[in-house]
Amino acid sequence: MFVTPGIPTVASDLAPGTKQLMWSPISSTLVSGKRDAVLVDAFITVDQARALVDWIVASGKNLTTIYATHGHGDHFFGASTVLEPFPRARLVATPDVVKVMRQQASPQSLGSFWNPLFPGQISDHFVIAEELTENVIDLEGHDLVVVPLGHTDTGNTTCLHVPSTSLVVAGDAAYNGVHLYLAESDPQRRREWIAALDTIESLNPRAVIAGHKRPGNADSSKIIEETRQYIRDFDRIAGTTTTARELYDKMLELYPDRSIRGRSGCPRAPSNRDLTRVKNRTSLGEGWDN
Repeated sequence: MFVTPGIPTVASDLAPGTKQLMWSPISSTLVSGKRDAVLVDAFITVDQARALVDWIVASGKNLTTIYATHGHGDHFFGASTVLEPFPRARLVATPDVVKVMRQQASPQSLGSFWNPLFPGQISDHFVIAEELTENVIDLEGHDLVVVPLGHTDTGNTTCLHVPSTSLVVAGDAAYNGVHLYLAESDPQRRREWIAALDTIESLNPRAVIAGHKRPGNADSSKIIEETRQYIRDFDRIAGTTTTARELYDKMLELYPDRSIRGRSGCPRAPSNRDLTRVKNRTSLGEGWDN
């Protein structure tokens, strides 16, 4: 598993008390057989993806597949760079995830969100995933099982279960030492997220790899409950606070050791605009999608 460190973004609408908006550290997992390997998720920038390529090449494995757990651009924009030295490999995802990927890679999304945050750093050549026709990826006779999770930090997310090693690569359904991205959530969607965590727990994994994790943290299955408790705490505090700033401060007080990195709703270094948006949705049940 390779974790790229948090990187600075270009943003002026900063959260209270912050001078620089940092993007959360992201993980990419190589599930390997004797010869071949499947990569799960592929970062944002060209430089991140090139470092990932060097790591894959050093493993000596033949990359056959990149699997995207969900459609957020920070988990697949780097795929085209990763595929360059592996021309026979393919990028795959579920049909619902592919729909989100197309939205994220649209000129509107790139022009209004991604490119302003990472000017000159994102490839101008995108690969959109092939749609999987079944929820199994073969790796040298071993099944890697795609598990639909519904809404977690965005819609139509999945995880990848490796039964032979009791591993779950959770994508953004579970977080590890990093504040959760909640900008696309409302109370109902957060209940769906908790149900998704219940689904992951039912697989009885020994290890769970979060899509966003603090480098060096163990990939313990305990992050399932930690993520679940974080969501419950957020809902509880949202119900007792009256302003976005108060909600933000209370969550930071409760979780002082989590990384405050990345563009998000609340409280992982959100912008002032995002803080207000999340608090309004929490109070009124209104949704928002970027």
